[in-house]
Amino acid sequence: MSGSGRRVYDQVMTIFGTAMVFFYLGLAYILLFSTMFSYVDVTLRTFFAIPFLLYGVYRAIGSYRRIKETFFERDEE
Repeated sequence: MSGSGRRVYDQVMTIFGTAMVFFYLGLAYILLFSTMFSYVDVTLRTFFAIPFLLYGVYRAIGSYRRIKETFFERDEE
């Protein structure tokens, strides 16, 4: 893949990864605080929400690093 093509691919994947962070954190929020799944036991919802929350935070840290690398650092080519 050419240099500019690779850069565009990295930018698209970075945006997708950031969108997935919002998905994970949003799902954790819905499971913990929404009445959408009120028929499911609170303990079970919490059991599933906490890993989504932790993974979302982990991915947010990685996405922050990738955004800095992909969008704000100059190419060395």
